[in-house]
Amino acid sequence: MNQAINPVYRKRLLTHRIGIALSVAAMSVGLLVLAWILITLAVKGFGALSVHMFTQTTPAPGSEGGGLANAIVGSLMIVGLATVISTPIGILAGIYLAEYGEENKIAAVTRFVTDIMLSAPSIVIGMFVWAMYVATAKHYSGYAGSVALALIAVPVVVRTTDNMLRLVPNSLLEAAFALGAPRWKVAMMVRLRAVKAGVITGVLLAVARISGETAPLLFTALNNQFFSADMNAPMANLPVVIYGFAMSPYDNWRELAWGGALLVTFSVLALNILSRTVFSQKAPN
Repeated sequence: MNQAINPVYRKRLLTHRIGIALSVAAMSVGLLVLAWILITLAVKGFGALSVHMFTQTTPAPGSEGGGLANAIVGSLMIVGLATVISTPIGILAGIYLAEYGEENKIAAVTRFVTDIMLSAPSIVIGMFVWAMYVATAKHYSGYAGSVALALIAVPVVVRTTDNMLRLVPNSLLEAAFALGAPRWKVAMMVRLRAVKAGVITGVLLAVARISGETAPLLFTALNNQFFSADMNAPMANLPVVIYGFAMSPYDNWRELAWGGALLVTFSVLALNILSRTVFSQKAPN
């Protein structure tokens, strides 16, 4: 029977076209909303960019001018320390899962906990660090903020490292074992080296993930109006400053909030582009 008049074929073709149309419509709506957000952010954010924003500290209530120098430096220090903490832990845990994940129950429990932490609300992690660290030390600090952000970044690095290491072909590993290399050396010098670009991508994605987190820092680092490099005290950071300034009644505060939001957004965008271009890697042959 001719497909043009086959009722079953026509029904399936109609269903296929409806599905494609709905998918394209949903994608168009998502892209439209995203473009709307980025355009609004660019229009309002670029107007707030100035030399003062990078050289002056956050202004006091009711005062004119001011900048975000203390918040920018604070965010760099907090996120930097969180990256230093989470990267080795995440990579070593990912290596353990890839090497021994099929042989014991500890690896299965580790994967389960990692999946839970990946989907856990960041505010819950912030409250946990507040209860375990801030309440014990009896003061907010940049260290507590870094610990909270590290707990968010670790599962991202673990999952990425585990997945990338599983892409290494068995023939490469068997060749290394045939030369008499011990398992730990094969894991570190052969397997990890073969997918180092993918692991770096995971680290960059984790940094992008934690760069704009506000909730954990509200419970840990809090804020500081003045410039301070002491991470054992409350420390200014861009997410919390944006959160506070955006809801303020002062025009210069709201303008600085738009400028800070632009900085965070384009920083995350740059990290994502970097991870998908410079460090992008396919499965090794």
